[in-house]
Amino acid sequence: MTAAAAPLVLVDGSSYLFRAYHALPPLNNSKGQPTGAIKGVINMMRRLIKDYPQSTVVVIFDAKGKTFRDEIYSEYKANRPPMPDDLRCQIQPIHDIIRAMGLPLICIEGVEADDVIGTLGRIATEHSRDLVISTGDKDMAQLVNQHVTLVNTMTDTKMDVEGVKEKFGIPPELIIDFLALMGDKVDNIPGVPGVGEKTALGLLQGLGSIKEIYQRLDEVATLSFRGAKTMAKKLEANKEQAELSYLLATIKQDVELDFTLDELANTGPDQEALNTLFTEFEFKSWVKAAGAEPTASKAEAPTVLESADEVLTPSTPTHYETILDEASFNVWLQKLKAAKLFAFDTETTSLDYMQAQVVGVSFAVEPGSAAYVPFGHDYLGAPAQLARDWVLAQLKPLLEDANTPIVGQNLKYDANVLSNHGIDFKAFKYDTMLESYVSNSLGRHDMDTLALAHLGHANISFEEIAGKGAKQLTFNQIELDKAAPYAAEDADITLRLHLALWPKLETQPELLSVFNSIEMPLVNVLHSIERNGVLLDANVLNTHSQELTLRLAELQKEAFDLAGREFNLASPKQLGEIFFNELGLPVLKKTKGGAPSTAEEVLQELALDYPLPKLILEHRGLAKLKSTYTDKLPQMIAPDTGRVHTSYHQAVTATGRLSSNNPNLQNIPIKNTEGRRIRKAFIAPPGYKIVAADYSQIELRIMAHLSGDKTLLAAFNDGKDIHSATAAEVFGVALDDVQAEQRRSAKAINFGLIYGMSAFGLAKQLHIGRAEAQKYIDLYFERYPGVKNYMDNTRVDAAERGYVQTLGGRRLYLPEINDRNGMRRQAAQRTAINAPMQGTAADIIKIAMITVNNWLAETNQPAKMIMQVHDELVFEVKEDAVETFKDEVCDLMGQAMTLDVPLLVEAGMGDNWDEAH
Repeated sequence: MTAAAAPLVLVDGSSYLFRAYHALPPLNNSKGQPTGAIKGVINMMRRLIKDYPQSTVVVIFDAKGKTFRDEIYSEYKANRPPMPDDLRCQIQPIHDIIRAMGLPLICIEGVEADDVIGTLGRIATEHSRDLVISTGDKDMAQLVNQHVTLVNTMTDTKMDVEGVKEKFGIPPELIIDFLALMGDKVDNIPGVPGVGEKTALGLLQGLGSIKEIYQRLDEVATLSFRGAKTMAKKLEANKEQAELSYLLATIKQDVELDFTLDELANTGPDQEALNTLFTEFEFKSWVKAAGAEPTASKAEAPTVLESADEVLTPSTPTHYETILDEASFNVWLQKLKAAKLFAFDTETTSLDYMQAQVVGVSFAVEPGSAAYVPFGHDYLGAPAQLARDWVLAQLKPLLEDANTPIVGQNLKYDANVLSNHGIDFKAFKYDTMLESYVSNSLGRHDMDTLALAHLGHANISFEEIAGKGAKQLTFNQIELDKAAPYAAEDADITLRLHLALWPKLETQPELLSVFNSIEMPLVNVLHSIERNGVLLDANVLNTHSQELTLRLAELQKEAFDLAGREFNLASPKQLGEIFFNELGLPVLKKTKGGAPSTAEEVLQELALDYPLPKLILEHRGLAKLKSTYTDKLPQMIAPDTGRVHTSYHQAVTATGRLSSNNPNLQNIPIKNTEGRRIRKAFIAPPGYKIVAADYSQIELRIMAHLSGDKTLLAAFNDGKDIHSATAAEVFGVALDDVQAEQRRSAKAINFGLIYGMSAFGLAKQLHIGRAEAQKYIDLYFERYPGVKNYMDNTRVDAAERGYVQTLGGRRLYLPEINDRNGMRRQAAQRTAINAPMQGTAADIIKIAMITVNNWLAETNQPAKMIMQVHDELVFEVKEDAVETFKDEVCDLMGQAMTLDVPLLVEAGMGDNWDEAH
């Protein structure tokens, strides 16, 4: 295709900007400058240029300020929140890079990017010139015609006239009518009340355009959609609103332009300017020596932003095989045995790792080359497949060999499902989810997000091949022509991600150590804990649930009596009416909409002085306890094991802490009686005891080490009660004379300050005046000056570097540490102070888990690790070994990391978890 015959490509830059910002994890350079949206937009531009090498590519952005639509309707886009500061600051760099790439960039005041694109689309159509619009905006479908096509680089889909009909059920010329009838919450286009997608389609397919619908209102009742009989009245009552919505939804095609189509041209990249920009924002793989290659003309089809990692780009040709016979499988098996590294993935029947069966496996040995081996697809007419047992038997020696060089994405899940088939998966070499997490813990680390962030590639989504909602198919029901490319792509993209992520991780020795010494060894430990599960006494929970039901009914009756009438205790609106209109309680805070707030923190403050809010809080707490634990936990007992098997997640929390779900063990309350009763249901089997070993005040000990404060270090090293010691220092009394109330206040100060609590927060917690709270804080810093210095220095260092670090070398990036918004900046500063302590505590418990797990295996202890919760490890231990076991575990956990103060570990035992802790 010649340049003249190639389609003109228009990029909806504003759509790219927001899609990149919301799709990718927050990325920052070493100076703390946000770079995620920049990288995402430029990655998508790279993809587009490679897909249309002979085309002129033009980028259109929204201009600053209001548009003609704001003049027509003052509420237009009124619901949209202001652009985040960390996105706004990336707009100019994106513009600069696009211009340095040699691409025309257009912003026209008074109109939106859509209107400029619409106008160019009209002109191109009038000149019979093909035009491609790259966008994710559904509104653009109204512009599609025989010359105008839409392309979505994130989903790799194109939409022509037939594509619009297939996607929306109507032709392009009815898209404006469709949008006008439904309205648009994002743009605050009102639409017609009561008209949703199905109703709008029913009207348009049955009667035609809005104009025709209003001419044939008497026929609306004859249509087959739900509510058709009363719809005519709604349409008639809202005719003006429908006409306004039509006007707002219509993309202008008559914007005055000061250029012609022929004047739009790509001039080729300014490599020196690109190098300067890429160096500034630390896109190292994109930097090239100035003048390394000649500037290409438009006709020479420049490949903009080629880099040393070109093999990782979306343009890499793919060759995916579906293996259905032994000969083909054996060819691939030899490839795997000879490979220096290969990617491996499983496809299964369920996300529940205890119940899931493997449907097929995929592997990749080089970028673009992958294979899928199906053996469990059971849909009608499925082709002959290899036997599952035979395939897994061939792979078993490789998978059980710890020296096999395998990379995967979330290998713990694969290990669990392979365990269901008798395979002890030990080939844990690399995991792309953890490589991403260790590099930058913020954001998401699923394969789809990572592929877009690091490869500029949009994966085939599971919904594309399996459908949505209740009718969604499981993988074994999906036809091979859809399943195989999806599965092979998983392995291929995993390999490519590793090749993109690993070289960067290797340049950061401390982060590499976190990956090799903590995160990867932990995968096997967590796999073991998950398989062990924990024994649950369903009868204890059922009895508890019945008692909670009675108590909730009592609380509801008491609430009705206090309010003087019945109401829905879970309704914020009804609570607001009773609290503020009927009982005259003070309004402490308002919602964004201006209504008095009944949020949790408001109720907590009101509960100090008024009985009804206190009662509502108790009701909420017990209702949540019942629905989340006493009702749900018995249903989660695995039928095959009689145990509950939670899922631990390594790559979720920003600080490195583990999280868990199904069930969430981290959130079981411990500070109230009803919460502790839940723990009584976690029991030991006959002949065993539950042992719980817990780090004591670990974050305060880490604070002492990090700050180097002499008084704080001495208190811990002398074995003093730290809260009493702090009370003695702050209140100026002898240690033996500290009162219970003083110790309580000191405890609030100790824990509050490591979480960055202000005087206002401390005042609320202690129910004292703000001035008195500030006095306590000032006294604390006077007695512990090292802590004050640490906090001050941490804020400064974080602002300069853009991140803070744990003692183990883990980083937490702080994208808002230099934010112009004071509240966001202060929140980031509080995080900066706390994250090194919380993150170091996370590293310590993880190291302890690895150490203890190795000891259990090496010494063949009559015990197994069954839970990790916060700073606590929980075990099942044979009764006659408990005392020796407790001593050894406490010693091992205490040696997990060397600090300037001792790591104190306390262990308890009992027939259930509550007794043990």
